[in-house]
Amino acid sequence: MNADPTSDRIPRRRLRSALAVLSACGLLLTSCTATHVRLSAAHIPAGTEATTATIPVPAGLLRYYQQQLDWKPCPDKPAFQCTTLKAPRDYAHPDAGDITLAATRKRATGTGAKRIGSLLFNPGGPGSPAITALWDVADAFSPSVRAAYDLVAVDPRGVGDSTPVDCDNNTATTLLNAGVITTAGKPDFEGVDALDEEIADACRLHAGRLLPYVGTLEAARDLDLMRALVGDDRLHFIGFSYGTYLGTTYAELFPSRVGRMVLDGAVDPSIDGYHRFLDVAHGYQVAWESFAADCVTRTDCPVGHSVEEADRTLDALVAALDKNPLQPGKDVTITGQLLLAVVTEALRAPAWEELRALLSEVGHRVTTGVQKLSAADQEDSVVGDWGSTAVSCLSAPLGPRFTTAQAEAALPEFVRVSPQFGVLYSTFLQGCTHWPVGPTQPSHRITAPGTPPILVAGTTRDPATPYAWSQALARQLSSGRLLTRDGDGHTAFFQGNTCVDTAIDRYLLSGQLPPVGTVCT
Repeated sequence: MNADPTSDRIPRRRLRSALAVLSACGLLLTSCTATHVRLSAAHIPAGTEATTATIPVPAGLLRYYQQQLDWKPCPDKPAFQCTTLKAPRDYAHPDAGDITLAATRKRATGTGAKRIGSLLFNPGGPGSPAITALWDVADAFSPSVRAAYDLVAVDPRGVGDSTPVDCDNNTATTLLNAGVITTAGKPDFEGVDALDEEIADACRLHAGRLLPYVGTLEAARDLDLMRALVGDDRLHFIGFSYGTYLGTTYAELFPSRVGRMVLDGAVDPSIDGYHRFLDVAHGYQVAWESFAADCVTRTDCPVGHSVEEADRTLDALVAALDKNPLQPGKDVTITGQLLLAVVTEALRAPAWEELRALLSEVGHRVTTGVQKLSAADQEDSVVGDWGSTAVSCLSAPLGPRFTTAQAEAALPEFVRVSPQFGVLYSTFLQGCTHWPVGPTQPSHRITAPGTPPILVAGTTRDPATPYAWSQALARQLSSGRLLTRDGDGHTAFFQGNTCVDTAIDRYLLSGQLPPVGTVCT
């Protein structure tokens, strides 16, 4: 079980406020007999080296790359078009069966020379549907970008309207209760392990044939399939949070096919699953202290008059709810664990005014705000929970496999780096221990030699993807350039920072990178 309550589910709440070249036969692990498919060369970015207009496609994949997409108005969103496409379940054995991928697009408003191509969008996750995310955020792109690009999103395999990972064990509501903290302040590691094993067994039973093939490697190959089917020789891509890992993986697999790529709120592909959660626990500690430092300067601050007092107040609220949970309605229980999950959601947004009001409510044993934010988070997350676990457990940087004893042994280090959130985040170390499929993508540095310039954006006090990860990825990529937002909250684009938005727009429209060392305040 990998139900991180702060895993990245970008859009509905955050963005609506905006918020050596590998051979094709080698990288696709299939027959080395390649057929050349003629594709348009009209959308190669200006200022980058042109590639041949004939893209080698292994013979076994030819029928997928030659599909004709049938775009029709989306039933729920007539301003967008929707379609489906077929992809091999297993790229190494394309005759072993298909899966269905669902996609949406919003056509570019410009014509002729103003058009560049398609901009593929991924909101993060893992396990977050991209289609509904694009519907929510499309109008936040600038008019110039919307004139130049068709905005396109594909629900990743295993997620949303694409062929889903469906474990059929009715654990969606249970997931948010995992890792319940006892009154002694210690996680119930054994209870977490039992729930993880239950979910793993159900997924093995109901979705076992699909589980090995929903990783980031396969999703990146699906991006290349979509690139070809929309007629672009290069992939233009913008990914947030986990979406940066997807984009980085694509750049490693297909360096000669990278176009303009923005990776915002980056995942460092060289980290392991342990540091994924340790670093994030520390990231939320930094974010909480930034919030608290601002809060204590205000006369209505509900957590005291110093950062230290704010820490003690939050601890006391969590402990009180763990000892005596509130039950404001049928099937609604407000625990300290749930409060921490909602606090991290508000820190990620960032939504400091709402967080002050929420903490004031909880201090008076009122739970309206907690219930509202918790319900919204469950609405956004339920569809992707199994997909999130399935994707994470196939990637070593995302999915730790710790035993109960190992997780307990790691607890002191988590509490050291994050006194307020370390206990919570230690409960996710066991997420993939019982998972039926081990990682197929090891932790390693990704340099992606041969790509055009790639723009990496990072925010200095980003709790969910700490700034150090963006710094690390920009250094690793042979053509990486870091754009820094000095600020709070998760990701840099769509946060109302004109400097960031202008720099990213300029890069998407002309390929021009911001100067080295650019910091937007």
